[in-house]
Amino acid sequence: MKNFKIYHKINHNESSSRKLSGLGGLLILSLIILFFPSCETEFTPEPIENAEQIVVEGYIEAGEGARPTYVVLTKSLPFFDEINQETFNNIFINDAEVKVFDGENEFILTELCISELTPEQLEIASEFLGINAAENEAEFCVYIDIFQQITPEIGGRYDLTIKTGNETLTATTTIPELVPLDSLKFVPTPGEDVDTLAQLEAYVQDPAGIDNYYRYFTQINSEPMIGGIPSVTDDRLFDGQFFAFPIAKAETRDAEFNTTTYGYYLVGDTLTMRWASLDKDHFDFWNTLEFNALNQGPFSSYTRVDSNVEGGIGIWGGYATRYYTLVVEK
Repeated sequence: MKNFKIYHKINHNESSSRKLSGLGGLLILSLIILFFPSCETEFTPEPIENAEQIVVEGYIEAGEGARPTYVVLTKSLPFFDEINQETFNNIFINDAEVKVFDGENEFILTELCISELTPEQLEIASEFLGINAAENEAEFCVYIDIFQQITPEIGGRYDLTIKTGNETLTATTTIPELVPLDSLKFVPTPGEDVDTLAQLEAYVQDPAGIDNYYRYFTQINSEPMIGGIPSVTDDRLFDGQFFAFPIAKAETRDAEFNTTTYGYYLVGDTLTMRWASLDKDHFDFWNTLEFNALNQGPFSSYTRVDSNVEGGIGIWGGYATRYYTLVVEK
């Protein structure tokens, strides 16, 4: 790749608020029953009442700008249930005992709820969780390493244990070696170029002979940082290669779809991108979840979302991360 020109070298200088930017609470709802309408006759299946399950969403992260370790606990909902403010208020699980073991020491995570935060802390929480915490009417709670007692390390293994009521849940994750980006470059949008918009291309040297898994998130100016859909990839198609690929601007699920602007960046904005390496179990969770999210319609097939949580459903995932900041230009 001798002819490759590096356009944007990596900027690692992030403010503390950037370092706390994050994914936000996923609040995974388990899919309990399916409905496949017939093309010829209408069929309404009988309701199936499955047992309520505990849903786990937790992450431990190493690298520049790493966020504190945290876990969100909620209850699963039946597929056909109506979701309103009251439902949302009642899905969070409080007063659980949440512990992380790093192979030598065990750490207890502190339960922290939005109602306990100051306005300044709410602003940080909004970036960290990917929600507008100040305007959220629900009592949103997380279990978090608030004093940052845990020091996540590349190559580390971390065991999670959750006790709530008479139930015990366990999960294990690892933090792989980070494969950083080589460079980032803004290019004209495909088709008829739009002066005010740009597409982002990323370049990475994938290590040969090693299974690598990647995930990305984007943040525009001071907006929350969110993952793309899809946001993950493995290296089966480019193992050991110097590889270029587009990085679409992540959009919220309720964002209006516009073919002219969707996935592109507005010239003059400041982009912060979070790039992460993750292990296979963590990748499999996001890969199956995002496949389900994208595979919609009456003729789509159902894919069971992978989970690494014993005794419940969800994800306890490790990340090796790095943050990149640049101004959108052409």
